[in-house]
Amino acid sequence: MALGGNAFTREHESGGYDEMAANARVMAEAVDGVRQAGWRVVVVHGNGPQVGNSAIQQDAGEPVVPRQPLWALGSMTEGLLGSLFCLALREVGGERGLDVVSLVTHVRVDPADPAFRLPTKPIGPFFSAQAADELARQKGWQVVEDAGRGHRRVVPSPAPLEIVEARAIIRLLEQGHIVVAAGGGGIPVAANNGRLVGVEAVIDKDLAAALLGATVGAQVLVLVTDVDAVMLDFGTPRQRPLTTVSADEMRMHLRDGQLPEGSMGPKVRACLQFLDAGGGCAVITRPRLAPRVLSGHAAAGTRIVSRLADRGAA
Repeated sequence: MALGGNAFTREHESGGYDEMAANARVMAEAVDGVRQAGWRVVVVHGNGPQVGNSAIQQDAGEPVVPRQPLWALGSMTEGLLGSLFCLALREVGGERGLDVVSLVTHVRVDPADPAFRLPTKPIGPFFSAQAADELARQKGWQVVEDAGRGHRRVVPSPAPLEIVEARAIIRLLEQGHIVVAAGGGGIPVAANNGRLVGVEAVIDKDLAAALLGATVGAQVLVLVTDVDAVMLDFGTPRQRPLTTVSADEMRMHLRDGQLPEGSMGPKVRACLQFLDAGGGCAVITRPRLAPRVLSGHAAAGTRIVSRLADRGAA
C-alpha cells in the first residue's frame, strides 16, 4: 500500500506534528482493515511536503547549523513519518498487538538518469507565483505550477532500480510483521567506486512501491489517494469512474491524454509497471475504501488487472 505524503500533511495544514499524527491514524485504520482481511502488508509513503519543509528549515538554520544534502533530508523524513505511522498502527491495533516495524530503506538509481537534467518532482509547500519567482532567484530553485494549487519547488526524480534492503523486508514479512519501507520513495543512492553514496533527488513513492511490490512478490499494489476512483473526462459533465479495467485499456487512456501528468498519469504508470512485472492486480482508491475494494464489495475504487478475465485476481 502506497500512501501519499500529502495524506500526512493535507492541503491548508501547516504540517505540525499533531496534524500529521492525526492523519496517520486515518491511514493506519485503512491498513489495519486490510490486515484484518487476511493480507500481509508492506506500506510505502510519500514525503514531498515534509522533505520540502525540511529543506526550508535547513536554509533558515544556516550558518548556525550546517545544511544537509537533499538525500539526507529524505532519510530524516523517512524516519519521522515511519515512526508516526508505526505508532498510529499500534494504537489502532490496541490489544491485538500489531507487529509493525519501519525500515529506513535505500533505493539504487542510475546517476545518468535523464531526470537529473529535467527536475519534475514537486516538494515542499505551495507558493504564489510572485513568491515562487523570488525564491527561485534567491535560492536557485526550479519552480513549477502544480495542479492549479500554486507553485512549488521541483527536484530530480530518477527511476528506482533496486531496493537495497529487499531481503530484510521479505524476511520481516515472512515473520508476520507489517513493514513500513521505502518511505518517501526511499533514499536515492548510486554506486561509486564500490560503495553506495547518496544523490540529490527524491524518488517517486508510487514507482518505488511498484518496484518493492514486484520484488517481494506482492499479489496486489494499492495506491491510496484522495479520490474514490480514477475518472474519465474528469471535470466535465461526462465524468465517470473506472472500476475494473484491463492494463491495455489503461494504456489506451494514457495515450488519449485522459490521465495527465499532474494527476493520475504517474499512478497509473506505476500500476502498469507492477502488473508488467508479474503483479496480480493494482488498486487506486481512498484509504477508507481500500479494504472493501480488495474484498470485492465496493463499487467505488479502480482495479487494474492484466486481462479482464483476471478481474478476481485480488
